[in-house]
Amino acid sequence: MQTTDIERDIRTFLIQHFLSGRAENLRDDGLLLGDLIDSAGTLELVAYLQEHFAITVEDDEVVPGNLDTVNNLVAYVSRKLGARV
Repeated sequence: MQTTDIERDIRTFLIQHFLSGRAENLRDDGLLLGDLIDSAGTLELVAYLQEHFAITVEDDEVVPGNLDTVNNLVAYVSRKLGARV
């Protein structure tokens, strides 16, 4: 899966589930955790990543460095997918 495909899928999920379809409110480097996504939303996001990308998100990987921006999410998923190959 290409990085652009990962980014598109993540953006679509975030816009549909957390922004009520308002894409203009989602920036690549804008903070998600706390600002846009609460703790319940974090669980929803992790479940989506695991199901959609067929990866395992370990408890110690649920940290802002992996999940707090679109850019970090894309990089995290790319690393996880690359590790499987």
